[in-house]
Amino acid sequence: MYRLLVILFAFSTTATAGKIDQAAAFEALKHPDAVLIDVRTAEEYAEGALPGSIRMETDELPARIGALAPDKGQPVVLYCRSGRRSSAAQDLLQQLGYTHVINGGSYEQIRKTMPGN
Repeated sequence: MYRLLVILFAFSTTATAGKIDQAAAFEALKHPDAVLIDVRTAEEYAEGALPGSIRMETDELPARIGALAPDKGQPVVLYCRSGRRSSAAQDLLQQLGYTHVINGGSYEQIRKTMPGN
């Protein structure tokens, strides 16, 4: 029975990891301590970025996230070009112990659906 529960938990965790949830992203960004991270390349970021976002590619997260978000419970919202890199970054941050990490999806989608646009 225990083994079955472990397997079910693993599948449920995998199914939710990386899920794009723009509504949750917008809600999280209402918090004053929320961090908005753009995991796109410098070239992509130069073409346009969400106001208040900080550019940090996924491979930089382990070295830089502690200074940006010292509280592992504070909201962290991620986005990229398609949602794939932000999904990988979400998984990485969760592995590092961050508990409120949201994949906002693609820059274009989140930009178009942001309140005020």
